[in-house]
Amino acid sequence: QVQLVESGGGSVQPGGSLRLSCAASGYTFSNRCMGWFRQAPGKEREGVARITFNGYSAAYAGPVKDRFTISRDNALNTLYLQMNNLKPEDTAMYYCAAALGLGCYSWDVFGHWGQGTQVTVSS
Repeated sequence: QVQLVESGGGSVQPGGSLRLSCAASGYTFSNRCMGWFRQAPGKEREGVARITFNGYSAAYAGPVKDRFTISRDNALNTLYLQMNNLKPEDTAMYYCAAALGLGCYSWDVFGHWGQGTQVTVSS
């Protein structure tokens, strides 16, 4: 059974940084595309970043490009999201996601989700 457990959320001031982690278990982490999504109150869930099984390629949503970095450690079965220069509009629940299959070509490949970790950016 796929389990994804996020951690690292919190409250920061604008311009601050946070690093989210996602511990994965119950499947072969190293052969799956992984991603981060977020959902703000009153809005739909949106893709933030995704990374190929080997970590060689990543894709980012426009609003976070050049501020967020997704990475993974396949030896530790852990996914990360480094978030720098945070803005109030980054406030949301952040979710770790695992792909259903072997593809990593769009935000639609994901089908396993964690419980989420809250990120709040406010002065």
